[in-house]
Amino acid sequence: MDELIDIVDESGVLTGEVCLKSKAHRFGYWHLCVDIWLYTRSGDLLIQKRIDHKDTFPGLWDVSVAGHVGAGEALIDAAHRELQEELGVHIPHKDLSFIGNYKSDFKHHKYLTDKEFHHIYIAQFKGDISDITLQADEVSEIRLIPINQLKKKVIDTAFKQEFVPYSNAYFSMVFEAIERKCS
Repeated sequence: MDELIDIVDESGVLTGEVCLKSKAHRFGYWHLCVDIWLYTRSGDLLIQKRIDHKDTFPGLWDVSVAGHVGAGEALIDAAHRELQEELGVHIPHKDLSFIGNYKSDFKHHKYLTDKEFHHIYIAQFKGDISDITLQADEVSEIRLIPINQLKKKVIDTAFKQEFVPYSNAYFSMVFEAIERKCS
């Protein structure tokens, strides 16, 4: 789905420019997105598998929820909206904890360069996984995985090819924040 998004500079500061997401990807403009990691009290993480015909990282496992921030949209509102759209999950704003930023620059192919500032949130998932409603044009599958198991998997070369390629620093930030919440 194409949508209007804000363009930012290399430091993540709004430039005042707005364009369609497709144009930002085509020309490699920096823009904003949100990542939301859901965890259970027992230390399981909810991960999603992207549908096979996504234009970016098709068929790979990813964070619980991720999405672009709409033009003029507050980051926390984008996180809340994406949770509702992708999983049908309502988590109050106050229960979303911002843990940091991650800057990524990934050239998928000649006509798609994704330059994003990820604003990362975590939240405890208190519901039942069977109550989740997947957004069919985004998510093909979800799974709960123990944090220790995922930590091992993201350093395993074979599994790493099945996961969206985030850096070790990104995963460390997420895992440490969630482990603090679960302890």
